[in-house]
Amino acid sequence: MKAILALEDGTLFHGTCFTGGGEAGGEVIFNTGMTGYQEILTDPSYTGQLVTMTYPLIGNYGVNPEDLESRKVQAAGFIVKECCKQPSNWRASMSLPDYLTQAGVMGIEGIDTRALTRHLRLNGAMRGYIGTGDGLSTDDLIARAKGLPSMEGLNLADRVSTERPYVWNGKTPDFITDMADFAWKDNGPRLVVYDFGIKWSILRLLQAEGFDMIVVPSNFDPDAVRTLAPDAIFLSNGPGDPAAVETGVRAARELSEEFPTAGICLGHQILGLALGGKTYKLKFGHHGCNHPVMDLATEKIEISSQNHGFCVDIEGLNFLESTHINLNDRTLEGFRHKEKPILAIQHHPEAGPGPHDSRYFFARFREMVRTNTGK
Repeated sequence: MKAILALEDGTLFHGTCFTGGGEAGGEVIFNTGMTGYQEILTDPSYTGQLVTMTYPLIGNYGVNPEDLESRKVQAAGFIVKECCKQPSNWRASMSLPDYLTQAGVMGIEGIDTRALTRHLRLNGAMRGYIGTGDGLSTDDLIARAKGLPSMEGLNLADRVSTERPYVWNGKTPDFITDMADFAWKDNGPRLVVYDFGIKWSILRLLQAEGFDMIVVPSNFDPDAVRTLAPDAIFLSNGPGDPAAVETGVRAARELSEEFPTAGICLGHQILGLALGGKTYKLKFGHHGCNHPVMDLATEKIEISSQNHGFCVDIEGLNFLESTHINLNDRTLEGFRHKEKPILAIQHHPEAGPGPHDSRYFFARFREMVRTNTGK
């Protein structure tokens, strides 16, 4: 079925739909990963975005239930050069077209993804709208793209966050019906995890470090956190503009004064804002699994997985120090407090399917908690 992607600046890209007819809109971004499309699709950080894959063939190893990062497809739409309809992999339980069709998410192919990526690199990420079928009005599609909300000022974290607290059973959430029934297991440091759109891989790795966790909604009240008497706080990844997540910033500001605190991606940005920093939107964001980052303490260069459209500026905050920088554009990739047990990184150390160069972050966080709590 014929499909057209219309960008807000009037640029059109023609292709075909491999998931049936429909329409979809969102911020159009590109991801440079050669693999990991299932993790990308189910990552809540891609909420509100039409994801373009720069690698030309996507879907060749299918989809399986073990590699999910959340309960459902989160991306608004998927754009590829060529979609493999018949996967070949022993772990595959479904093809990519069937998976997206079942989820009700648009997938289109035949687009010149090199030209689209170059356009976004030169002009920046922009809003786009996909329509299918004959007799499409390109003027209407462009108008719909222009009518979509801008990512700046958009609070998407509250939209994707859990509605109820839960504990992680190792594979999926176990929701708590009544907080009066909750009790810590007393088998590790007690960790309250704020869910701004968390990836399940983060929970798996925090659990592997021995944390006893409860995951709470993005607007969870700090007083309710104090009632739980945790040993530490963790701020997750997520979508949208960090400055718009006002309740999360307030909670981070209060709780980081009292508990060891760490954050990843959006959590890094929220923590930066809570400590007096600023955030700004990148031209086309960092999305992929091949971004070089330097750990300034060791001068070791890591290849990292990244997915963010905003960046943190801590200039002038002398009580904070940069711990990591992006070697492509020198943007901030991590910071820590010089006196308090607070640290955060912008890139993704959990990185499914990889690379795994930055996984030490979880052990570093665990050691920080042990040093400051004795647990």
